[in-house]
Amino acid sequence: MLDKLLKWDSDTFVYLNGLGVEQYDGFWSTITHISTWIPLFILFIVLFYLNFPKNEALYKFLTVLGLVVFITAITHITKISVARLRPNNTEEINTLIRILKTPTDYSFFSGHASSSFSITMLVFLFLRKKVKWAILFFVWPILFTMSRIYVGVHYPLDILVGTVVGILSGILFFWLYQRFIVPGSRSVHP
Repeated sequence: MLDKLLKWDSDTFVYLNGLGVEQYDGFWSTITHISTWIPLFILFIVLFYLNFPKNEALYKFLTVLGLVVFITAITHITKISVARLRPNNTEEINTLIRILKTPTDYSFFSGHASSSFSITMLVFLFLRKKVKWAILFFVWPILFTMSRIYVGVHYPLDILVGTVVGILSGILFFWLYQRFIVPGSRSVHP
């Protein structure tokens, strides 16, 4: 069963990666860099401070930072434990695919997917009642994770599992915020 799933994963990756068109290489190579998204992170911070009192905005921002540390750690530990080679480093397929990036660390699960979906989910949950267009925040992780197949460094299952882990982590940190930080901040600031 696992062999069939991994074969599907590899075949699907080769197919999707092969859909790439050279004239879009620059776009997807730019999209895949975290630094491209710094203006979005600044927007998230600005929206916190525009929509919440200073202390509450700060608590929300610190919760997002805590989530970043958590998701980075869990992703790193999983990658080391599973030790799945990236497609660009897999001899059976690396001559069949388009490779635009060549990271040498492990593939499962995608840190781009887990981090972008976790941050977006948490920010969305914080802002959904204040910012009517908050659902558009999800354009970022969708493009960000799609870029990983395009540039040749992640299988679809890496991205799907990273997405699920990210969404669940965002929900978990929202719950933790509601359960522990909100009651504490009310008792300190009546």
